[in-house]
Amino acid sequence: MAGGITDTGELYSPYVGLVYMFNLIVGTGALTMPKAFAAAGWLVSLVLLMFLGFMSYMTTTFVVEAMAAANAQLRWKRMEKRKEDDEDEDSSSGVSDSDVLLQDGYERAETRPILSVQRRGSPNIFEITERVEMGQMASMFFNKVGVNLFYFCIIIYLYGDLAIYAAAVPVSLMQVTCSATGNHSCSVGDGTKYNDTDKCWGPIRRIDAYRLYLAAFTLLLGPFTFFNVQKTKYLQIMTSLMRWIAFILMIILALIRISRGQAEGHPSMAQLSGIRNLFGVCVYSFMCQHSLPSLITPISKKKHVNKLVLLDYILILAFYSLLSFTAIYCFRNDTLMDMYTLNFTNCKIISVAFIRYFLGLFPVFTISTNFPIIAVTLRNNWKTLFHREGGTYPWVVDRIVFPAITLIPPVLVAFCTHDLESLVGITGAYAGNGIQYLIPAFLAYCSRKDTQLVFGSGTVNKHLSPFRHTFWIVFVLIWGFSCFVFVTANIVLSESKL
Repeated sequence: MAGGITDTGELYSPYVGLVYMFNLIVGTGALTMPKAFAAAGWLVSLVLLMFLGFMSYMTTTFVVEAMAAANAQLRWKRMEKRKEDDEDEDSSSGVSDSDVLLQDGYERAETRPILSVQRRGSPNIFEITERVEMGQMASMFFNKVGVNLFYFCIIIYLYGDLAIYAAAVPVSLMQVTCSATGNHSCSVGDGTKYNDTDKCWGPIRRIDAYRLYLAAFTLLLGPFTFFNVQKTKYLQIMTSLMRWIAFILMIILALIRISRGQAEGHPSMAQLSGIRNLFGVCVYSFMCQHSLPSLITPISKKKHVNKLVLLDYILILAFYSLLSFTAIYCFRNDTLMDMYTLNFTNCKIISVAFIRYFLGLFPVFTISTNFPIIAVTLRNNWKTLFHREGGTYPWVVDRIVFPAITLIPPVLVAFCTHDLESLVGITGAYAGNGIQYLIPAFLAYCSRKDTQLVFGSGTVNKHLSPFRHTFWIVFVLIWGFSCFVFVTANIVLSESKL
């Protein structure tokens, strides 16, 4: 949640942190990447994937730097509070001439940079020991307009997340259970293109089945939005295990088909028309910046945290490349599904019914566990955005209005479209762009400026980003705003051609 300061939680080793970060980043976006790869061409896709991975790593180091700066400021404020409390106690027992001189000296000290903090306060003032969420960092380093823009951006992103989840589950259920030939899932993924108006069961059309599944999904999981939900440790382990079994199965099955000479894919090197969606999918697939405080803070030894993050990004880049390349060479471009798992629900590809159904329904199990958590996070961000100091919300607003405005919009979007590639692409290209590029860059710039004002220009943040030159911040900002313009122009031009 983009909210306040929360407890650090149980500490874990850097290598456990590496695994958690890998699991956090590799999620639903990876399932839509093969089709986006095929649409843009393998060479363009590989180059863009590597570049966006590098950009995401850079902004991750910006967030870590801002977290350290936020921890330093919180420590300093507590030190100042203790000083004031001590002085109040001294003044209550009487004021002498020496006390006046000391107080005068303290007031003068307040007007100059506090270099003494590093020398006689704490050598680890920039140590990351408190979990300061992005919303709290925005409140510390941004002005009121910046804070509101931050919440607007993260709310739009979470809405996109929920719309993707709300569409992915019914799509998977529809594809697995509907078939024009009546033999369930065996004709799914065989290259046959179905229209929404094709029959599913009897008089029920495929689009009707999709909307029935969407209604059931909303009725089953929607009520959790009205309560508090937390992801338990065991639920996290279960979903992570299922995810890795599914991904490894898909890679192995694709490699087996390729090795047997059954590969059907002949991907092109470059197709510029597919770059827009690929950009959004890649940004969405590298997203982790909003969850870094929860991930980095509990790591016990943070001395080499930037190197650890770099290793994670290299492993993720290799994994995405392996998944996408095996997919585009194993299947023809026109047969790749929005949700890659559905390509493995064809009897000709997998003869074992259990594996077919496991891969086909895999998104249903994993996404269903995440939907209530994301919904509660979005609801809490709405509350934080409109919260006023000392104010409370009426029961109706708190328990009915906020959950309703959280749940209804993404369900309506999912009702209108189930084009997952476009949903992921637009969410990543707009809100994801802001969270992954613009907000971290502004956080790094503002936190550096505040650190110099409070602690003096000679103070060095021990978690300073390797990309410490201002050039990199400017480069990220230019890139982020350019992407907004490029994606918008591309959408307008594409629509005008239609």
